[in-house]
Amino acid sequence: MKNSTLIFDVKRYAINDGPGIRITIFLKGCPLRCKWCHNPESQSRKAERMYAFDKCIGCQECVNACKVNALELTGPGIVGNDLCQLGGDCAEVCPTKAMEIVGEAKTTSQVMQLIKKETLLMDTSQGGVTFSGGEPLMHHAFLLPVLDACGQEEIHRCIDTSGYAKTDVLLNIAKRTDLFLYDLKMMDSDKHKKWTGVHNELILENLKMLATTGANFNIRIPLIKGVNDDDKNILDSARFIAALPGQKPTVNLLKFHNIAEKKYRNLGVDYDKGDMEALSVEREQEILNVFELYGVHTTLGG
Repeated sequence: MKNSTLIFDVKRYAINDGPGIRITIFLKGCPLRCKWCHNPESQSRKAERMYAFDKCIGCQECVNACKVNALELTGPGIVGNDLCQLGGDCAEVCPTKAMEIVGEAKTTSQVMQLIKKETLLMDTSQGGVTFSGGEPLMHHAFLLPVLDACGQEEIHRCIDTSGYAKTDVLLNIAKRTDLFLYDLKMMDSDKHKKWTGVHNELILENLKMLATTGANFNIRIPLIKGVNDDDKNILDSARFIAALPGQKPTVNLLKFHNIAEKKYRNLGVDYDKGDMEALSVEREQEILNVFELYGVHTTLGG
């Protein structure tokens, strides 16, 4: 479809993706591979099949519906082969929703129709629309007309981003965005590469550039024991944020939740969370206090 992109989820009544009550549009595809990613189905830019063995009742409706004979019922459950074209017939007939095709092409006009259905709730709660992922900046050509259309409708626009994109793309999107939720995972570039698959120099430079424009943004830091909770990273992060030009952003410290294991299994992907754990409440408060000492307004969650 012309000027379309893959959407893998739409969340209505969202309250943690920006101010007010929002609709969050999840765009498929991400250049990072964070080991704690709780949306592994967001990473590939292609549609994918997810199969939940624990929901399957072995009725074989999906097997019979597949036009290319790509599915088979085995001991471990339904197994697919290379013939699969992700047509979606299997998911449509599955009575327990054990089979799912993740990623549906939507045009800009179709996305705007979804957003406009929520305008009454947005207006009464001072909410809006948030574009998340995946990495929404990978879809900038698709996003630009949607953001422009939202602006014409006076709908509050928020982008949830890793900041890993070409600087000119970020700045062009910024002209059409009311708020960024900007991830800052850790300061050491080699550690960033180890845990996310990419170095962080571009992310940090983009954050500095965004700050010089006067754009409105919050910084989100996922707190993960053994990953980025060490004193040096916390101090370096606080100092970096405190030194940003312009009005200081709010920092949201996010708790680690191991909620993705089942999703990886349903995608047929091996997942090893290693020693990653959530921090204690006491350690979270200690970290919050460090940011506050540097004059940075900080919250737990958000």
